[in-house]
Amino acid sequence: MATLLSRKAAAVALGALTLTLAGGGIAAAAQPATKAPVQAVQPAVRQPGGQPPVTAASARQARAAMATTLAAPAPGAVAWAVVSANGVLLQHSPNVVSAQRFTCCGAGQYEVILNYDVHLKAHAATIGTNDPANVPPGGEVSVAPRYLTPNGVFIQTRSSGGSAADRPFHLIVAN
Repeated sequence: MATLLSRKAAAVALGALTLTLAGGGIAAAAQPATKAPVQAVQPAVRQPGGQPPVTAASARQARAAMATTLAAPAPGAVAWAVVSANGVLLQHSPNVVSAQRFTCCGAGQYEVILNYDVHLKAHAATIGTNDPANVPPGGEVSVAPRYLTPNGVFIQTRSSGGSAADRPFHLIVAN
């Protein structure tokens, strides 16, 4: 009796496996041969992700800023800056040296220079202003280490629609 049940169980398992494989083959054959319409494709990158070129003058300024410090802040310390939409440094911690808005390459591109190497630190930014009675404009902000400038941070701001736009922002660099 036990061998009869084990034979039936094996036959049932083999039958279920056969039906599953056959059903999968039918499902695979039923796939449409045409590609999805262009409207269904993921949208492309909104803008090129490049940074403005580093000029000789800005490279000299960045090197001079690094020469003014003896050591980076202790682990756990935070450097911060509040920058206006036109690139003016409104408030900042002692390690922040300068801020500027790039005028050569479109709206919403900024650089903040610190007096120590920050290219391996954590960078974060948010759209914001230092006006206590004002809500900042809507938008998005991206942060990256500045190309060829180890003590610089590159910031790109955009409108809520995704187009490049000058926006005020708050930046922090965590050590």
